[in-house]
Amino acid sequence: MRLGQTSVVHFGSRFLASALGFAATVFIARFLGSSTLGTYYLVLSTVSWLGIVVTMGIPESITKRVSENDGGDQSAYAIAGVTLGFALLLAMAILVFSLERWVNDYIGYPASGVIVAFLFVKLAQSTVSSTLNGQRLVHVSGIFNPIRTGTRSLIQIGAILVGYGIGALFVGYAVGYLFVAVIGGMIVLRGFERIALPTRTHYRQIAEYAKFSWLGSLRSRAFNWVDVAVLGFFVSSSLVGIYTAAWNIAVFLILFGGSLSETLFPEMSALSAEKGLDSVSDLFETALAYAGLILIPGLVGGILLGERLLLVYGEEFTRGATVLSVLILATLIQGYQRQFTATLNAVDRPDLAFRINAVFIVANVVLNVGLIPFYGVIGAAGATAASVGVSLVVAYATLSRVLEFSVPTDEIARQWVSAGAMGVVVYGLLQAESAYLDINSNLVIVLFLVFLGAGAYFLSLLGVSARFRKTVVDNIPDRLIPEWIGRG
Repeated sequence: MRLGQTSVVHFGSRFLASALGFAATVFIARFLGSSTLGTYYLVLSTVSWLGIVVTMGIPESITKRVSENDGGDQSAYAIAGVTLGFALLLAMAILVFSLERWVNDYIGYPASGVIVAFLFVKLAQSTVSSTLNGQRLVHVSGIFNPIRTGTRSLIQIGAILVGYGIGALFVGYAVGYLFVAVIGGMIVLRGFERIALPTRTHYRQIAEYAKFSWLGSLRSRAFNWVDVAVLGFFVSSSLVGIYTAAWNIAVFLILFGGSLSETLFPEMSALSAEKGLDSVSDLFETALAYAGLILIPGLVGGILLGERLLLVYGEEFTRGATVLSVLILATLIQGYQRQFTATLNAVDRPDLAFRINAVFIVANVVLNVGLIPFYGVIGAAGATAASVGVSLVVAYATLSRVLEFSVPTDEIARQWVSAGAMGVVVYGLLQAESAYLDINSNLVIVLFLVFLGAGAYFLSLLGVSARFRKTVVDNIPDRLIPEWIGRG
């Protein structure tokens, strides 16, 4: 019950953060255009890639070591991770400024100083968040997501309204990250029983886990940014802006799976350390059962409403409707694959997760480089979907050798049936709207269809899935449950 509630709180926080970010992106696109949006995301893409070297798997290592220890060791591991991270940041800052001309030429904007500032605030936030997760305060770290995004969005929108251009985007981004890093750091310090300085052993154990888990960070960056980075060489910044607009919609749908894996990771880590590998099978099967809970209906809805969703950004963005559908398919596959690698990391087999991530990264880079020159943004989306599909097959085969588990195919099938029923409802409403109604506001239509479709999906799933009904009831506070239902 506690894990379910924690997952819901974390997901709700991330969903609110993404909603705020989506609203801000729509505002930016309408006021500054797709070209400025494309430049902004090229900066973020560069920061994301360079951030791999700055973090080198250290945040994941902090979460793992803090979650499986107590007392002063928790603070010692956190301090060891922080000092290693900032040493890497200093080296990266020197490199960026030494290659300033090439960096600025690629982005098309003098952004080297901005990149270093972004690396600093992101490192600060990620180390704080990973320590909170290790302290099993996943719901707390999740709440900081909408705070960060809301702060960023308000500053960006306010600065744009008073006449600032792309500089408003940079300032808002940095302030949002720095704000939650400071507040989160205060909570982290209060969570330690005592503060202890790290020894050589603490540094070594952080490094031993990080040397494998860093590829997980690279894999995450590859899933989010390889396509954008390669597109920067072959297509206009306007097309990059259209692609990232579609991507922003697609990532909405992967939030719940991410919240699920982040919530279960410290629990699996502690459980496997105490009782052995087989003890985490039930948690993993639960993760698989619900990994597609949002993604499956999201794919159906994206196919039906893709063009209308992108029209919210502006008329020029509707060219990305096909891209959106393919990207949602990619996030669906990723939602399942992520549970496999998270479980391997939780049971202290980052070496195996490393191999799976390596397969994905190589496939993703090769396919993006091979397809984008010929098929543009469609090729980028297809490359992402195909590469994550390959890595899912490898992940299944790998975890099967480590852990006995069964795939909850019946529960997944029920989610598809409910999504199909939702699709029928949404399609019928679309036909009725075009034939009988004359609503000028596309946004009103989209919001109406999304909320009605979501209602149809969950009502259908409540009807066909006893497991989902039990999960819902188990995670509702007692005072909200009618006496005739009960917990039984």
